[in-house]
Amino acid sequence: MSELQQGLTYAGLMLRALARWGDRVAFSGYGGGYTYAQSLDLVGRYQAVMQGAGAVRGQRIALLNANRAEAWLAGIAAQALGLCATALHPLGAYEDQQFILEDGEIDFLFVDTENYLEKGAQLAAATGRLRQVFTLGPADYGLDLRASAEAAGAVSAHLLAQPDDNAMLGYTGGTTGKSKGAMRRNHSYVALFNAVLADFEWPEDIVYLAVAPISHVGGTKIPPTLLRGGRVHMQHGFNPDAVLDAIESERISAVLMVPTMVNILLDHPKLDDADLSSLELLIYGAAPMSPTRLLEGLERIGPVFSQLYGQTEGYPLTVLRKADHSKDNPELFAACGSPCASVQIALLDDDGQPVPGGDVGEICARGPQVMDSYWNRPEQTAETFAHGWLHTGDMAWADDRGYLYIVDRKKDMIITGGFNVFPREVEDVITTDPAVAMAAVIGVPDDKWGEAVKAVVVPRPNARIDADALIQRLIQRVRDAKGAVQAPKSVDIVAEIPLTPLGKPDKKALRETYWAGRDRRVG
Repeated sequence: MSELQQGLTYAGLMLRALARWGDRVAFSGYGGGYTYAQSLDLVGRYQAVMQGAGAVRGQRIALLNANRAEAWLAGIAAQALGLCATALHPLGAYEDQQFILEDGEIDFLFVDTENYLEKGAQLAAATGRLRQVFTLGPADYGLDLRASAEAAGAVSAHLLAQPDDNAMLGYTGGTTGKSKGAMRRNHSYVALFNAVLADFEWPEDIVYLAVAPISHVGGTKIPPTLLRGGRVHMQHGFNPDAVLDAIESERISAVLMVPTMVNILLDHPKLDDADLSSLELLIYGAAPMSPTRLLEGLERIGPVFSQLYGQTEGYPLTVLRKADHSKDNPELFAACGSPCASVQIALLDDDGQPVPGGDVGEICARGPQVMDSYWNRPEQTAETFAHGWLHTGDMAWADDRGYLYIVDRKKDMIITGGFNVFPREVEDVITTDPAVAMAAVIGVPDDKWGEAVKAVVVPRPNARIDADALIQRLIQRVRDAKGAVQAPKSVDIVAEIPLTPLGKPDKKALRETYWAGRDRRVG
């Protein structure tokens, strides 16, 4: 490696963007406003403090924060020094966060103490391996990064990271087992953002509303915004009133939401009176969205919807573009899109062979935006990369144009009486009922069938329902559309379905209610 780096780094791209746009506003909203020049200045000051605390290339830092510019810039400062960053989900459980600090062999912890003072104290006290805790504001267990940066004076930001350095250790959601760390070196991380820039239909003038946690997929839209000279408007937590107000007052042109957020907006009484004329792109993903609710979104919010598909191990993999969300072609509403330009997708069977056209197989991927490995898990890495492909665990079929239709997670498949039932297909039928806001379908123990199909349903707000009549109607609706095997044997009507911190229905938690003390057989 010569002094002139042979390749790009993620932090290098971000420093380039911050240097380019000068006095334009880079960040607004929660946590305060910063121009590009002010942001670059803050990165340099943060680096001086971090180096003074002993931070050197090759170490690792974890960040626990709400959506705010200071936290995002602290991550860039560390990564530019050559540290590998790990985001702790702000809604994650303490036990899961503490596990990540130990499993990821984290050296430094950044805590947004204005929001996570107590949680930060717990993590700091329980994690003896930490070299230093940086706090955003005063706390008795760490170094106040904000005050120290102010005292440091003007310091030029610099880039010490190398292209082959580990850049990001992202932990999976853990919905099917213990969370695993997906390691990306800079080459993979740069490829991720290049793919997001190339394949997503960004507005000419990007004003991005960061309402989903920037620690996860919501944060992957910040680099493209800054590379294009746009503005990131930070919002602290999801509040439908605040979202609608921000879109109108800030002239938001792009936003990312999980389907749960979109559904809440659709059920909100202010939606039809809100001025959403500036909105050009609403990206949704992380969980399936009911085709029925998607059609409602197109009618009431507008032709702005675009679906992303990917996972911690490989992102982005497919995109369903705005033009694909046409009322004239509603069959595409069930698709997750077609492959991104930089990725190769195959549907494979258990032997690693392509399935016949139209058959269901596991989505497998190759491409530069795929992770390098699982952190310290060679056996699981080998299993996930069997036959030379990243195995996503998602089962899908493809039409003759290359659009993929996910039927469900491989481990969520229900085996009832020897037949395979994919919950996603049943959920899509159930949510066509006008009284249903959300549905989750799982397999529950059954002495005759091994597993029986159960639907857990949340009614729409203020819907007047006869529970027994609704249950029978939903069972019959699925039987008519999919046949007796797929029809639920039982339906539970509930006030809410448990969600993961990423906003996905937490089927692992849901199943535990019914499988307590029994082993579940999975495909």
